[in-house]
Amino acid sequence: MNKPRCAVVTGGSAGIGEAICRQLLADGWQVVSLARRAPTFAHEHLHSIEVDLADRAATTQAAAEAAQRFAPDTVIHNAGVILPALLEDVKLADLDKLVEIHLSAAIALAQACLPAMKAAGFGRIVLLSSRGALGLATRTAYAATKAGMLGMARTWALELAPAGITVNVVAPGPIQTDMFHGVIPVGDPKVAQIAAGIPVKRLGQADDVAHAVKFFASAEAGFITGQVLYVCGGTSVGSLVL
Repeated sequence: MNKPRCAVVTGGSAGIGEAICRQLLADGWQVVSLARRAPTFAHEHLHSIEVDLADRAATTQAAAEAAQRFAPDTVIHNAGVILPALLEDVKLADLDKLVEIHLSAAIALAQACLPAMKAAGFGRIVLLSSRGALGLATRTAYAATKAGMLGMARTWALELAPAGITVNVVAPGPIQTDMFHGVIPVGDPKVAQIAAGIPVKRLGQADDVAHAVKFFASAEAGFITGQVLYVCGGTSVGSLVL
């Protein structure tokens, strides 16, 4: 590829999304953050479109704007919300919200960016699922929608491979971000308990996930598609209790 790479990153203003943006920018990419808030840092190659991905109409408009202004060759759908609840307390409205954020937004972004990718004969789509897709107490809506990403990615991988577009999934385990601490507060003894239960004996950091995303987004990863990479410290092959 002769021209600079360009990625649209959802949820690029904090946590894993911010780490992804920073790593791509450090490698010379143009980056477009789609999030409710603008990133907290500035860079000459960082652009921001503020949007609530739970709002379908606004998301469709933001995706179209990103595609028209920047023609990204890479879509990284990282934005996510947990909304934990035991089965008895699950609200169908919460499920609807997570479908919009995790699944519908991914479809809208992919559809907006596909014409330019197909015209170039090159593209990368990386979806951020979760180790929770394998099952975790209080995660009915979250696990269902994050698991839906896996089937969606495999389907897209088959459809888009002839056009030179790969589709892969990164599924993080417990990552120490504001979203994690929104469920388990900083200083709660449970944080250390969780870390002790992870095979590598630590919580993941946002950069751990960003490295994996950057790998799938690279031009060199063109023979890898339809795959799921768990960045989880080994919790996907063992038990995890939160």
